[in-house]
Parts: sequence; C-alpha cells; structure tokens
Amino acid sequence: MGDHFTGVSKMVWIGSSTKRKVRDWKLDRYACYLIAQNGDSKKIEIAMAQTYFAVQTRKQEIFQQLDQNQKRLFIRGEVKIHNNKLFDTAKKAGVSNFGRFNNYGYLGLYELTASEIRKKKKIGQDDILDRAGSTELAANLFRITQTDGKINKENIIGENLANATHFKVGRKVRNVIREIGGTMPENLPPEKHIKALKKNSQKRIR
Repeated sequence: MGDHFTGVSKMVWIGSSTKRKVRDWKLDRYACYLIAQNGDSKKIEIAMAQTYFAVQTRKQEIFQQLDQNQKRLFIRGEVKIHNNKLFDTAKKAGVSNFGRFNNYGYLGLYELTASEIRKKKKIGQDDILDRAGSTELAANLFRITQTDGKINKENIIGENLANATHFKVGRKVRNVIREIGGTMPENLPPEKHIKALKKNSQKRIR
C-alpha cells in the first residue's frame, strides 16, 4: 500500500513572511480511487471523483467488448483528439515548426523520422497513424498524452525545449516496450488504411 500513498513534505506560509515544512501525501491513481470509493458521497469532491471513476470503468468495459477493428477506430479517434491538444500546448510553448516537433516524438519512440518510418513500412505518403494497428496506436497515444502533460506541468517554454521533451517522452515509452518484451513500433506491420475501416463500419450501420 505504501507504493500508492507516498509521504512527502512541502513548505507553507504561516505568517510574518515565514514558512514551515509540513507533512503531505502524494497519491497515485489507485490511491485516489480508494479514497473516492470509500469517501462520503455527500461531499461534492468525493461525488465527482466517484462519478469520474464510474465513467472510466464503464468506458473500459465497453472497450473490451469491441473487436480489433473497432478498437483500432476508437484509439485512432483518441489519438487525433489528443494530438490536436498536444499541438495546441506546443504552440503555447513557442513551437512554430510542428513537423519538426512531431518528428522528435517519432525519433524518440521509433528511432526513425516520419519519412524513414513510411519508407520502412512501405506506406507511401499515408499518415503513419492511419496505417497503425491498435498496439502501435496505443504506444503513440501514451507518447502524445504524456508529452502534453509534461510540457504543461513543467511549464516548458521554447521550441528547442519542447522538441527535446517530445523526444525524451518518446524514448521512455520505447524503453517501456523494450522492458516488457514488446515489439518495437517500427517492426509492427502496417494495417489497412483507417478510412477503409470507417467505410466498412458505416456500411454495417446502414
């Protein structure tokens, strides 16, 4: 349990321009879940947290029921949403060359530039993520969301620092894949273009 509740300390103002060190706690996601589920739902913060975890649990249940093509469509949609969010964050951080910024993320995760990835996978000029399977998309989604969070949390300013951050996060995701014995993203085979899946999905709905 100690892995989820980490004791930390912080400095707080106590008046007369004086600070004092007080004990605090750093909670991971599981710790927040435990507190939310066992808290008093009459308190608005607890009620909101319980609602959040209930929604996330339901989303996960629905996701598990999807077939591989549906999962791929779902993750590709999430990637698009969060990539737009990342680019907005990068713009605020001072990035003007978004192609270069994107390449740093790919270099970290794939150890290849976007053009080199396309050449290796033999996908012509297709968007790399439109030809990626669900596993490859999930790795990129993690790269994207974690880069966005890091730039915001650390208030990173400057194009070079933003590029370096994107590269570092991509490299960390790659290292995790290596540690768990996964297939490196550049070695995953390309899939049918995502547009073809959307057409098939729309035909089934009709």
